[in-house]
Formats: sequence, C-alpha cells, structure tokens
Amino acid sequence: MQTLSWIDWTVLCTTLIAIVGYGTWQTRGSKNVTDYLRGGNTSKWWTIGLSVMATQASAITFLSTPGQAFNDGMGFVQFYFGLPIAMVVICMVFIPLYYRLKVYTAYEFLEKRFDLKTRTLAAILFLIQRGLAAGITIFAPAIILSVVLGWDLLTLNIIIGLLVIIYTVSGGTRAVNVTQKHQMVVIFFGMLVAFFLIVDKLPQDITFKKALDIAGASGKMEVLDFSFDLNNRYTFWSGIIGGTFLMLSYFGTDQSQVQRYLSGKSVKEMQLGLIFNGILKIPMQFFILLVGVMVFVFYQFNESPVNFNPTATEVVLNSEYADAYQTLQKEQKEVFNDKQKIIKSFIASEDENATKYMAIANQVHDDIRDEARLLIDKASESKGIKVESNDKDYVFIHFILNNLPRGLIGLLLAVILSAAMSSTASELNALGSTTTMDLYKRNAGEKTEEAMVRASKWFTFGWGLIAIGIACVANLAENLIQLVNIIGSIFYGNVLGIFLLAFFFKFVKGNAVFIGALITQVLVISLFLLNEYEYINLPFLWLNFVGCLIVITLACILQYILPNNKAIGTENN
Repeated sequence: MQTLSWIDWTVLCTTLIAIVGYGTWQTRGSKNVTDYLRGGNTSKWWTIGLSVMATQASAITFLSTPGQAFNDGMGFVQFYFGLPIAMVVICMVFIPLYYRLKVYTAYEFLEKRFDLKTRTLAAILFLIQRGLAAGITIFAPAIILSVVLGWDLLTLNIIIGLLVIIYTVSGGTRAVNVTQKHQMVVIFFGMLVAFFLIVDKLPQDITFKKALDIAGASGKMEVLDFSFDLNNRYTFWSGIIGGTFLMLSYFGTDQSQVQRYLSGKSVKEMQLGLIFNGILKIPMQFFILLVGVMVFVFYQFNESPVNFNPTATEVVLNSEYADAYQTLQKEQKEVFNDKQKIIKSFIASEDENATKYMAIANQVHDDIRDEARLLIDKASESKGIKVESNDKDYVFIHFILNNLPRGLIGLLLAVILSAAMSSTASELNALGSTTTMDLYKRNAGEKTEEAMVRASKWFTFGWGLIAIGIACVANLAENLIQLVNIIGSIFYGNVLGIFLLAFFFKFVKGNAVFIGALITQVLVISLFLLNEYEYINLPFLWLNFVGCLIVITLACILQYILPNNKAIGTENN
C-alpha cells in the first residue's frame, strides 16, 4: 500500500485547515442565543438543503456505502425510498408549527403540548442516541488515517474530535451551516472524480455498459426487492414503511437536523431546503453505491486481497494460522484466474452458461473470504488483541490508496474527512443546543444572553469530549453505516410516536405519553436484543414503525385508564 506523497498531504491539510479556519472565522457576530443556536435565521434554501445533506452524509456514507455495494450490491438504496414521503410530511406539518412557536429545539414544542417531563424525556433520548452516533462519526475517519499513517486509533480519534470541536464551539450554527455548503462541493467533486477514474482503469475493451452487465450477472445490480422476506434487511417495503418512519423521526424530531432548517429565513426557505434534499438524496446514494459496484467490477480484472484490512492480514500472517491463510490466498488466486475465462466468455457471449459459472465463482470467492475472517478472529483471539475481520469499510479506502494517482488520493481523503467533520459538527452543535435549552435553561431559571451562549459553548465542548471517548471504544460491528442506523432505529420510533401523538391525538395528555414512552423504549430495546440473539426475526428498520405504533397505542390506552390524567401545558392553537 503506497504512502501519501507531499502533493496528497498538501491537498489534504489545505482542505482541513481551510474548513477549521473558515468555521472559526464565522464566530464573528454570534453574541446572542438566536445567532449562536439558530444562525440568526439568515440561511437560504440552498444552504439549508446542502447543510441537511452534509449532516446525514457523514464519512460513514463515503467510507462504508461503497463497501456495502461491493459486498451486497445496489439494494441498500431502497433504505432511502421513504425519504421523499417524509420530506413532504415534515414540510406540511412540522416546519409551520416549529416556525410559529419560534422554538430553538424540537422538544420545546412537547412541553407546550404535554408537560416538562415529556419534553425532558424526548430530549434525553435524543442526547443518548445522537451522542453515540457522534462518536461513531469520529471513529469512521480515524479508521482511514490509521490505515494511511499507521497511527493508533486512540490518537486519531482525539485529533479529529478536537479539530471539529474548535470551529463548532467557536462558530455555532451559522459556522456549521455555511461551512457545510463548501464541504458538500468538495464531496460532490471528489466522488465524481473517483467514479470516472474507476471506469477509466477498467480494461480498454470493457465499456461502462459491459461493466454494468458484469455487475448484473454477479447479482450486484438488483435494486428492487418486492418480497416480504424479513431475513432481507433492505426491501422495497422496509424502505417505504420502515424508512419513512425513520426519516420522519430523523428529519422531523432529531435536533441535529431540525437545527439545520430552523436557521432558515422563512417557512418557504425551510421547506424548499428539505424538498431539495428529498429530490437529490436518493440519486446521490444511488451514485455512491454505483461507485462501490464499479470497484467490484475493477477487482474482477485486478487481484484483490483476501481481506481488505491490512492490519488483520498482518496479524494472521504472524500467527499459527499463517499457513491456512496462505492456502486461502492461493485458492483465491486460482478462483481469480478462472473468473477471467468466465468473464471473457460472458462478454463475448460464447457460453450461455457463463452467468451461472460466474455466480458459482463469486460464491466460492465469498466463501474463501468468510473462511479468512474466521482465521483472523482466531488469530486475534490467540494473541489477545482486537482486530476487525469485517472489512466492508476498508474496501473503498484500499482502492483509493492503491490505484489513484498522487494528489487525487489526498482529494478523496479530504472528501471523507470533510464529510466526517461536517456531520460531527452538526451533531455536537445539536447536542449542545438541546442540553442548553431543554435541560439547563429550563431548570436553571432566567439567564442573560451572554451566559446562555457561554453555557452552550461549554456543553458543546463537553459533548465533543464524550464523542471522542465513545469513538475510542467503538467497534466496526457489521458495517458502520448499518451501526448508525441501528442506533437510530432503537430510539427514533418512540420519539416520532411522541410527536405524532402531539400533532394528531389531541385527547392524549402528558402523563399517558410519558409512561407510554418509557414502556415503549424498554420494549423496543428488548425486541432488538431478541432479534440479535435470533429469538425473533425483526430487522432493525422495522423497529421505527413498531416503536412508533407501540407508543401511540399505549398512550391512547393509558389516557383512558390513568386517573386524573391532565396535561400540565397545552398548545395554544
């Protein structure tokens, strides 16, 4: 694996320094709560749209999604099918209400509609899940640099976290929003360059159409799955139903997203920003997945490692399992040579059974990789160290470091790190705002504007340190992008249900909602654990729908059976 050249370092460092410097410069003028937490309500729709996209599109998106496509194909795009539906609902219901009430956080509304304890519960649920996610968004780019620089993850987590803390704490919401606009330009440009370079590196006789044919014959172009198979996490129905509820929760009740559009100049600017995101997001994710599929095609003509994690390979080759691992490497080389003949026949249409043979060869290749993971796990266990055998998140970075020209490696690393910093900045900004407005101010009495800004900065700084701590103990799990969505799905359905009760079930009061939400959260966590231990079959996306349904049902029942269940506060309509 080649090391970074001075050109790569120049591109990478210049980008990062510019981002941090520009964000810090935006501190000017943030002297009151409105400026610091809502950006002075000056954002235009394109700034809101790009900021919303940048918040969701973390380094995990650009690091993990291509690896997801490399292994499982294009089906993951179905996860986003509920997004346009959610954007329309939020524009029609959530935004007008938030704007009319002039809230700083989404959870302020819950006190006006229900009571203080319900507001506090929703805020705490947000802080737990978003705090965990913030740690993972720091951990993701640390993986990249640990491969590139050979530095330990602990050091990298601290460095990356502190870089984000500097401009997030000093600049507030305005700095985050405006900076993200420039980060998205870098991201779009970098991914386009990566795509065209991958296609260009394919053999001269392999056109883009032929590349898609090869991917299709290998089962990587199956976008739609209309089955109701719960063993398949990503289907049309899980995307439309579970995805819609997840996106409603994320964009409608998650302060990291709500804060992005609360900075808008008007309701129209906020709505246009979210519609812009809804229109562009699915094509963007489709394109990123397509990049991963093209990486797969590239490795049909170029030998790939048995495992893309170089650290894992080094550990197993220096263990008692080295001979077994080297045998797998030889077997993969034989499979690779056989596939060259099969692909040649497939392209030339010389053999009508070529597609079947290709599927068999791909299955043998996957079996070899599975055996390699088992050997890596055994080797790391025997040495008493933790090495990640799941290499999905290393696929794209391996391609970048070994196949892109000098300078462009630095650009692609800047893309991934820009995404990490933009997403983490939004999360820390929202965590600080929620802690300040929903917990500190609500329970500490009246404070001056300067005191509130100062408190928000300290809370943001504190959450930054917590996120760094979480990143230091994080694990890749099955796949980073799935891990973030799993964490969200455990909490989002419950929170969304609380908001839907507030909007549409006017007879339900605070006590019923509060108790129902507590019970629901316990039930959802229990369902998740039962699924993990294979006692039931309930993919995580469905937790959003199930959690929402449970809390609404429980609250409605409790409303009729609880004595003297009156709201402490009601919304003024």
